Amino acid sequence: MNIKQILAKKVSAAMLAAGLPEGTNPAISLSNRPQFGDYQANGVMGAAKKLKTNPRELATKVVEQLNLDGIADKIELAGPGFINIHLAKTWLASQLSNVANDEYIGVTQRGKSEADKKQTVVVDYSAPNLAKEMHVGHLRSTIIGDAVVRALEFRGDKVIRQNHMGDWGTQFGMLIAHLSDKLASDEVAETALADLENFYREAKVRFDEEEGFADRARADVVKLQSGDEQCAKLWQKFIDISISHSEEIYDKLNVSLTRKDIMGESAYNDDLSTVIDELMANKIAVEDQGAKVVFIDEMANKDGEPSVFIVQKSGGGYLYATTDLSACRYRSGKLQADRIIIFTDARQALHFKQVEIVARKAGFLPEQVVYDHCPFGMMMGDDGKPFKTRTGGTIKLAELLDEAVTRASGLIKEKNPDIDEVTLADISKKVGIGAVKFADLSKNRTSDYIFNWKTMLSFEGATAPYLQYAYSRIQSIFTKAEAATFSDNIQVIEPQEKALALKLLQLEDVIDAVISECTPNLLCNYLYELASLYMSFYEACPILKEGISAEVKESRLALCNLIAKTLQQGLDILGIDVMDRM
Repeated sequence: MNIKQILAKKVSAAMLAAGLPEGTNPAISLSNRPQFGDYQANGVMGAAKKLKTNPRELATKVVEQLNLDGIADKIELAGPGFINIHLAKTWLASQLSNVANDEYIGVTQRGKSEADKKQTVVVDYSAPNLAKEMHVGHLRSTIIGDAVVRALEFRGDKVIRQNHMGDWGTQFGMLIAHLSDKLASDEVAETALADLENFYREAKVRFDEEEGFADRARADVVKLQSGDEQCAKLWQKFIDISISHSEEIYDKLNVSLTRKDIMGESAYNDDLSTVIDELMANKIAVEDQGAKVVFIDEMANKDGEPSVFIVQKSGGGYLYATTDLSACRYRSGKLQADRIIIFTDARQALHFKQVEIVARKAGFLPEQVVYDHCPFGMMMGDDGKPFKTRTGGTIKLAELLDEAVTRASGLIKEKNPDIDEVTLADISKKVGIGAVKFADLSKNRTSDYIFNWKTMLSFEGATAPYLQYAYSRIQSIFTKAEAATFSDNIQVIEPQEKALALKLLQLEDVIDAVISECTPNLLCNYLYELASLYMSFYEACPILKEGISAEVKESRLALCNLIAKTLQQGLDILGIDVMDRM
């Protein structure tokens, strides 16, 4: 139970004893100024309004009933009915000691959800198109999704990853026809597909310009959809090599997706006709100009015209809409999801709102299943436009990550000229990849952001290198301390120690918020604030200096150990590595 939960329970009991209705929200929140205490209970004012009574008088009654003996050393009223709570340093110290002695290395226990609250959560993220190599546009879905997945698993939920890869559609006829010609010319498939972008470009030029090729491509689509063995074999070859490209990216990014998490568009093929039949039978979809369409009145425009959602083309072809409806049914039915989370860029928000409305009408998405489409903004260049190469082309994600490692290597080498090549390579990868990920994850998910190498690789400010350095700095203290031991009882004496104690004990609240809102930036902010408080503590509270008693030294070393483990655990949730030396 975290601080907010403990205080909420105590304040709720006091409210009930003071005559407030059972279930009144105590509205516990962190104080934004130290003079107003560490936490505030703000629920009295809302209750007073409902009861049509004086809020300060009501708050006075609540305070009289509030028993925080041993927890708070001061409780005071402020304004019209705020209850300010100043926590006792001795109590904070005992809470920290409990965490430090935790069998789950000091932090995991704080994150575990209660067994009865565990959920099955299906998370759809990354979802590259296997007709092309992953580019920078796939970065946000991949790393935001993975951070939320790791947070969910850290809290104890059952998470089912779903990589909804684009592995079907008309473009594959074009690619199969081109690959067939390459193999006929004695080229090896792996060689022909080594550069997916170039392969796709070649096929597209032929499709647009070469006589007869487009007809062949369309015929191959029909063959593929009809189960033609040779087309299916070429398609599978293309898929296998394409997936290998994606796996290389996931490995570089330290992302937890694996081949077994892939549930491509093709996986839903056998269900698509059934989806259409059920929509038509239940009069949810109607035929309109040869196509099957759902007219969504709930999303009508200002003129009262319903939103149009096409689920089958006039020629009989299926769309993303059909596949996503089938996915809803599969995830809520077969996978027994309590919650479905989907990460895509903001341009698809309308589509997924339509999917949810239609899926709920059709019963593909039961009422109790939470459906969260989590849109995100764009990565922009310095010019404020979508991030591209100087010639205006799409930047391959692999090239971006390689450049990050190269730039990090230059910075590390500059600071440590004598570093050996093996150590340099290891640190450069962790710093470079971490910098790219943290720069993205630390931004509000729904906002666009400017990609800037200099800022993200800085060792100052809210960056991965700054946090990694804070961790390595603590490790250097342990090295200097040599055989020093950690105290079983952490002391909280100085203001800097109290500030750290409060921050360390907020981890569970932060992770809950990350999970609830799918916003990893909250964890990024928390870790930066923790590292900053550590730096202030390091300057103000000597640890190994002569004249420091063994008791204080051991306590501060234990506090440092807990900070290091929290930084490591928090960065691990973000998919960012730490190192003992930088």
